[in-house]
Amino acid sequence: MESFKNKVLEATEFVRARIADRPLIGLLIGTGLGDTVDGMDKVISVEYKEIPHFPVPTVPTHHGRVLFGNMAGKAVMAMQGRFHYYEGYSVREITLPVRVMQLLGVKSVILSNAAGGINPLFDTGDIMVITDHINLTGNNPLIGPNVDEWGPRFPDMSQVYDRRLIALAEEAALENNIRVQKGVYAGLPGPSLETGAEIRFLKTIGADAVGLSTIPEVIAAVHGGMTILAFSVITNMNLPDHLKPARVEEIIAVAEQTAPRLQAIIRGVVGKLPL
Repeated sequence: MESFKNKVLEATEFVRARIADRPLIGLLIGTGLGDTVDGMDKVISVEYKEIPHFPVPTVPTHHGRVLFGNMAGKAVMAMQGRFHYYEGYSVREITLPVRVMQLLGVKSVILSNAAGGINPLFDTGDIMVITDHINLTGNNPLIGPNVDEWGPRFPDMSQVYDRRLIALAEEAALENNIRVQKGVYAGLPGPSLETGAEIRFLKTIGADAVGLSTIPEVIAAVHGGMTILAFSVITNMNLPDHLKPARVEEIIAVAEQTAPRLQAIIRGVVGKLPL
């Protein structure tokens, strides 16, 4: 753990030396959704590969750079691309950017992902505000010695997704005439997608959508005392009695088409945050 802590500190110092304003809001953007940070002002761009100890994404549309700038008048740190357990990274490596955000002073984190819809009332292209999650990844970034200055040994997970931020997201969606859903996100390790029997199981235990990311970063952010808002873009529907092959190209295309609507909501939330 000491080695990981030192890696986080080195990465943080590298980034801190290159930015003017301390970011108070962190954005972590998912598959096909990189354009949701378009429109930031006074942008400083840093490639992941330049930052000490930062992993590099291997998934298409994950650009692999962090942007520092202003969105709706607020200082923002936006990660264009994330890392996944199925890429071979450890859960600690996956959460390294969240720890950098924490040490830079980020107070609120907004995440997005591409997910398969399970709730039959959803449709492809819907935006789901995550109200809770089910961790089925089989792992947790807090396993091992606790870094006490980062957070408590046993962080409470009863209210992971901030109700105030959810209300702001719904308000921003209404102002932009965008329909949003709300629901529970189930996280799996991947990279194989779900069988019909697995979808039935996920539906039985209360999942509305399923994906292969987000939960490790969210757990680290909870541990670090940050408030959290997260969105799933429903890129395909997983209806167990009518399963169709999920093609990555189609999933990315739906995510990219939805990105402008998600951007409008995120920008609205950022503008309303009383920081």
